[in-house]
Amino acid sequence: MAGLMAMAKEQKMKMILIAISAMLSGVAIIGQGYLFVLIVDRIFLKGDSFTEIIPYLLWLIVALFARTLFSYLSGRTGIKMATKVKRDLRSALLNKFSRNPMQASLQGQSGQKVSVMMDTVDEIDSYFSNYIPQVIQSTIIPIMLLVVIFMEHAATGFVIIITAPFIPIFMMIIGFNTKDKAEEQLDKMAAFSGKFLDTLQGLTTLKLFGRSAEQKEEIRKSSLDFRDATMVVLKTAFSNSLALEFISMLSIGLVALEVAIRLIIFQDITFFTGFLMLVLAPEFFTKLKDLGSAFHTGRGSMGAAKKLEGELEETADAVVFGEESLSKDGPPLIELQAVMFDYGDDAFVLKNINATIRPNEEIAIVGKTGAGKSTLLHVIAGLVSLSDGEIKINGKKRSTYRGKDWFDQLSYISQDPYLFSGTIAENIAIGRNNDASQKEIEQAADKAGLMELIRSLEQGFDTPIGEAGRGLSGGEKQRVAIARAFLKRPSIILFDEPTTGLDLQTERILQTSIKELAKNSTVITVAHRLHTIQNADQILFLENGELLSTGTHNELLQSVLAYREMVTVQRGGAV
Repeated sequence: MAGLMAMAKEQKMKMILIAISAMLSGVAIIGQGYLFVLIVDRIFLKGDSFTEIIPYLLWLIVALFARTLFSYLSGRTGIKMATKVKRDLRSALLNKFSRNPMQASLQGQSGQKVSVMMDTVDEIDSYFSNYIPQVIQSTIIPIMLLVVIFMEHAATGFVIIITAPFIPIFMMIIGFNTKDKAEEQLDKMAAFSGKFLDTLQGLTTLKLFGRSAEQKEEIRKSSLDFRDATMVVLKTAFSNSLALEFISMLSIGLVALEVAIRLIIFQDITFFTGFLMLVLAPEFFTKLKDLGSAFHTGRGSMGAAKKLEGELEETADAVVFGEESLSKDGPPLIELQAVMFDYGDDAFVLKNINATIRPNEEIAIVGKTGAGKSTLLHVIAGLVSLSDGEIKINGKKRSTYRGKDWFDQLSYISQDPYLFSGTIAENIAIGRNNDASQKEIEQAADKAGLMELIRSLEQGFDTPIGEAGRGLSGGEKQRVAIARAFLKRPSIILFDEPTTGLDLQTERILQTSIKELAKNSTVITVAHRLHTIQNADQILFLENGELLSTGTHNELLQSVLAYREMVTVQRGGAV
């Protein structure tokens, strides 16, 4: 990820607009000071009547309004910069998460990823909405003020030049450790978010095992860690503010002392000049003081940026796709050529898988538990990257095709399909980018065997279901997933043991739906029922990550002893 300043420079027009606003604001501040001093001088020293100073009062109001307007414009421009950067960062994070292989996506806690997407990105906001505009203002306006001060009274200018550097010096001394403290605070926040979400999702399990009290203490400890980290950051911020206020007060006091000596003792400056110095000097130090506060905020944002930079780093095992279009004219030919995959921890390896899956074939992937069935399905789906070998689609490497085109032709139905918080209709409509009509949703639900359930619900298709399908049984969630597939009409359908743990009636309903869905598609199933295996056009028999043999059910019974033993031992049950 590019540095925050580099990201700001990408929005050149907004930076220029902030700079112009700062210059005009500087003119307004100087004009405001001149007019205020002039009005006081005219009334109290020269004895002008109220009527005579009305034009100056009107111009003073204009200057005050202009100062407010340009300050508002600078702030709004900074907010727009921050909004664009945050939108781009969240988009980049989503793209990164979508490119991640499956094993990387499953690492870490969901709550931590949500915290990075929301809280950490929000921490960047103040850098662009506050720090950048303030840096520009605190660079331009003090220089303009200093030029005017030197033109009017050089001695005051020299006093300011001598005292002003103490503000950035103390600002750096106090503020440089803010970045590390802010990073620590964000880490504590992410840990707390992850632990809290995990606890909510597993609350029932914790109660059943009598561990809710221990987990409550864990959450308490995590929240206190986050509180302590936040208090350290706030302590640094308050220390910074106190030091800046103290230095500014001393500097302005020195300017006032110098002006008083010149005006009263030496009498070599006029009241107008002396009073103008006393009006402009605080404006000068206020801008430097504001920069100090913004510097603290900016260092906090840099801590968030470092965390995001680590999150956005490309993993070496990201799934790669290209830019070529993939034809949608029916199921494609899929070829696995010397495919290898490992999880990187030497725990499991798919070794030298060679297979050809022809259009409209029904493929069963069979093997004992831990043989690599689901892993092979993930490889075929494009959810994990290959360690070696190639997968070809219609004779070309899959990596040459656009990822969107590939996934548009694919439906993956797992043992536990994920349903989002929303209505049943909304969850089915996900199958086709949410642009399906109500009639199409109803037809898909009917083919998936869902209509009896939906008719029994008071709100029908508008019945809300909880996150992860709370409120539905395992079989009902499977049918919603199959309804998505009917709506999508994919050319490739992947089933990962979809009927595991279901009663026979629900399994028969699903098998009927799957058979209907498979009429115009290639179907690849991780199989555990004998009737599924017997009806397959081709069986891929895996053992310890190796493709031991391929063929029909009868061919494998005759030629592969391990397959025959497995069928014999578990005939009529799971394979």
